[in-house]
Amino acid sequence: MEFLLMQYCEEKKMMAMPREDAKHFHGAYMAYTAALKEAGVYVSNRGLKPIGSSTTVRNTSVLDGPFAETKEQFAGFYLIDVEDLDAALAWAKRHPAAPYGAVEVRPVWGA
Repeated sequence: MEFLLMQYCEEKKMMAMPREDAKHFHGAYMAYTAALKEAGVYVSNRGLKPIGSSTTVRNTSVLDGPFAETKEQFAGFYLIDVEDLDAALAWAKRHPAAPYGAVEVRPVWGA
């Protein structure tokens, strides 16, 4: 089954992270990606540009920038292919962003 692990974090805090902390965090992502690939469950992943670069379409109106004022923003994702929800949740708990924000786990239609 394919699951999307959606990362949510406080963008301002992430952008203000000291350089050494950012290097450690980046290393954690690289290790996490390597572990997913080694386990044979990795499909794809991408980070997203800052929230200020987003555009929202709502009821056929186009709005520049983020629409909702929220504490955490959608920052990126991993698409994984695992046996079941329990396996997806186990990987989500290991996600480097989990201690700093949230990782939403959602099954993919038709996968």
